Amino acid sequence: MSQVLFNVENLRVSYPNSRATAQTQWAVDDVSFTLQPGEKLGLVGESGCGKSTLGRAAMRLLPAGSQVEGKVSFNGQLVFDLTPAELRRFRGEAVALIFQDPMTRLDPLMTIGEHCLETLQAHQPQLSRRQAKEKAIETLEAVKIPASRWAQYPHEFSGGMRQRVAIALALLLNPKLIVADEPTTSLDVTVSAQILQELTRLCRERDMALILISHDLAMVGEYCDRIAVMYQGKMVEAGATQKIFQNPQHEYTKSLLEAALHIQAVSEKEATDVVTDGVEATPLVLRVTDLKQYYTLERNFIEKLFKQEDTVIKAVDNINLNLYQGEILGLVGESGCGKSTLSRTILQLIRATSGKVEFFGKDLTKLSTQSVRASRRDIQMVFQDPHACLNPLMTVGESIADPLFIHNLATKDTAKDQVIKMLERVGLTPAEEYYQRYPSDLSGGQQQRVAIARALITRPKLLICDEPVSMLDASVQSQVLDLMLELKDEFNLTYLFITHDLWLARFLCDRIAVMNSGQIVELGKTHDIFTNPQHPYTQTLLKAAPLLARQA
Repeated sequence: MSQVLFNVENLRVSYPNSRATAQTQWAVDDVSFTLQPGEKLGLVGESGCGKSTLGRAAMRLLPAGSQVEGKVSFNGQLVFDLTPAELRRFRGEAVALIFQDPMTRLDPLMTIGEHCLETLQAHQPQLSRRQAKEKAIETLEAVKIPASRWAQYPHEFSGGMRQRVAIALALLLNPKLIVADEPTTSLDVTVSAQILQELTRLCRERDMALILISHDLAMVGEYCDRIAVMYQGKMVEAGATQKIFQNPQHEYTKSLLEAALHIQAVSEKEATDVVTDGVEATPLVLRVTDLKQYYTLERNFIEKLFKQEDTVIKAVDNINLNLYQGEILGLVGESGCGKSTLSRTILQLIRATSGKVEFFGKDLTKLSTQSVRASRRDIQMVFQDPHACLNPLMTVGESIADPLFIHNLATKDTAKDQVIKMLERVGLTPAEEYYQRYPSDLSGGQQQRVAIARALITRPKLLICDEPVSMLDASVQSQVLDLMLELKDEFNLTYLFITHDLWLARFLCDRIAVMNSGQIVELGKTHDIFTNPQHPYTQTLLKAAPLLARQA
């Protein structure tokens, strides 16, 4: 066995707002583990369990005033004893961090090349500009970014390509350890697979160790040698990935695996029971006909001078879709394929370029703004990030009651009773207590329950769900999905469920529409899509999706 590269001993971390020492709330509580050169460790657990805190503590990136106990050493050198100059070299040259959202870490005013040169000049000032550029281009090409994109800006790259840039910046200084914090959460399944394959290949070729922080158990199972499970700040179980998956010891690990397998497991009976016979006999809720949403990019002065034509982006291109009462229709496809644009066009949040959107026979594209607003009582939406769509200055009770006042469905006296009942129905009890809380007081799963309660308070007929559980860990995800299935039956709901998670779509949906480049390339019963995909793009999606059942 080679020598230990990275060693964490009895690490404890608390943030500055914690109370006195006797009541210290440890975000990371007495964690110990080691990492060998070239080893890939998956760090899993629910939101708030301390995964990211552990990664940041390893690089001394915690807020000023944080309380830290224990030891962290890299190649035998104590990280907490490094001087500021040594620490600057350590970050990047020894250990590099890849963040979840590269767009927030890249300067929109700097080209990709300038990002690379800035990093190299800060750490290797002895390099000439030509030498630095040569090294940067070589590193970019290692992550499949051609030299022709050197002078482009971050906004000109897709989400997957921006993440490749983030990986290239991390690799520039040849570190011995990469800490990747949820590096593919915001990416679709095909791009996620490409990114992880590239990252693990580079780790293998350069003998780099990897700490992959994730809530995706299937992904960790596919790419990591070992797994460590965190719960409430503690590392409750660690070991070889296959051994943990096949024989978990801790109750929390068992619950995580059961939740993930619950979503991925669909029996043959279930798969063939849903929407097997003529859905046309069921009332039609939504009919989308020849729907188009085109955007025209205005030409700049030079383009106008040479009489170049405007660039037209076909975000939604000739979509035809029927949605029947009581059905769950899944809309799947990679980021940027037009899924969310389609949902917003159906809601008339953006007006269609052409085509029809008929809701119970009424064409929404022909209604006045006031009439469209009134129709939204019956069509509600649940968004991906509940934290972003809940007003932080409004209590939970006020947020849920708001749609009742907008649509004149209740007075202040009657609204509270309706909200309390809805809070109880979505499992936020004691309801009186949650009624007074603010979004910041809630976990991600609780916030999403609030968002669902707010969407249901007007008793809609159609619920459009845009990636509603993609930011939640497996156990909470499973709870929210089971709740949505219960509510569907209780409130006689119809769902349009947008997701890039194919196994989640298989678990939840009766039919699936596969979208690519603004068009629906395949539509059929869920069982048929998964057992006999017809379109090459659908086949590519299914091959790229990591399946936990293959590993557990």
